[in-house]
Amino acid sequence: MNNVSERAKIFYLLMIIIFVFMAGFFWLDYIGLINLNKELQQYYKREIPLVIDSDDDEPSLIEREEFNKEKKKLLERIDELDKREAEILEKEKKIAKEREELEEIRNGLDIEKKRQEEAKKRYSGYSKNVIDLAQKIASMRPDEAVQIMIKWEEPLLIDVLRQMDINAEEAGQISITSYLISLMPREKASQIMYLMTQI
Repeated sequence: MNNVSERAKIFYLLMIIIFVFMAGFFWLDYIGLINLNKELQQYYKREIPLVIDSDDDEPSLIEREEFNKEKKKLLERIDELDKREAEILEKEKKIAKEREELEEIRNGLDIEKKRQEEAKKRYSGYSKNVIDLAQKIASMRPDEAVQIMIKWEEPLLIDVLRQMDINAEEAGQISITSYLISLMPREKASQIMYLMTQI
């Protein structure tokens, strides 16, 4: 009788240990430290695994689909940003080129302005010289004046004769330019007359 009671005690203790052991497994599964479902699937398999119930490390089909959609959107966004960046770079190059062209035009205008100012100064000096020469020639004897004038270049000679006409008209006198031309050699006189009608 003593042996039977010892065996019963051992049996009950084993049952209690197994129960505590099983309860511990379920508790660990409940709090998420272990996954009994995954462990038990090794011994029995469902015919069709549910996608939504996939709690293992592998992402579910829905998660994969969403991830692929997000990835596609991200790649499209990257392509769009690359295109915009390329367009911006192209516009920046175009603006830089236009800026260089404008700078060249500005420099050209500055150079042209300086040339015009220099030409104006030269013309102002030339015009003053023509006025002075016209007054001096008018005050000289005609034969002496002609001897000096025939040595000049034709543009200067014509400008001085015209200035003499202007001076005589302003003074209310008759111009002596036609008389001076008549005193010049025939060939020179005809050339001067022709040029005065053309220039």
